[in-house]
Amino acid sequence: MTERRPLSVDLVLVPVDASEESTEAVAHAAAIAAEYDATVHVVHVLGEDVVQAIEDGIVDETEVAADGQAITETAERIADDYGVSLSTSVAYGFSTKMKLRHPGSVVLDTAEELDADFLVVPREPLSGDPGEVLAKAAEYVLLYASQPVLSV
Repeated sequence: MTERRPLSVDLVLVPVDASEESTEAVAHAAAIAAEYDATVHVVHVLGEDVVQAIEDGIVDETEVAADGQAITETAERIADDYGVSLSTSVAYGFSTKMKLRHPGSVVLDTAEELDADFLVVPREPLSGDPGEVLAKAAEYVLLYASQPVLSV
């Protein structure tokens, strides 16, 4: 019989967008972090429309900043409720210059850069809402992540 090694978790990564499913994913990530005395890192993945507007120089900076601030405040509130530390970052989920850059690859790249031990990804319905960037990323992350993944 193989001996089971306990799971060691220091950093839980959770990619988010403007969806309700992302808020639920942050709560799950915070619960896991609390259980393992770990930290949560929230990466706000920007959608294709926002990235295109930034690259074209026609972005409404106040709207993007307000969306990001709302996401950060929600994540901070959830982390406080669970008593865990939180860090945040923002990443482009798409690129007009790099064909292989998409939300799933961004999540995996961020996990590797931060040396994340556990991933929590929202599994979202395809509603067509431009703020919902991660709808297709969960399946990609589940297939290719080297870390344990919880898809919620």
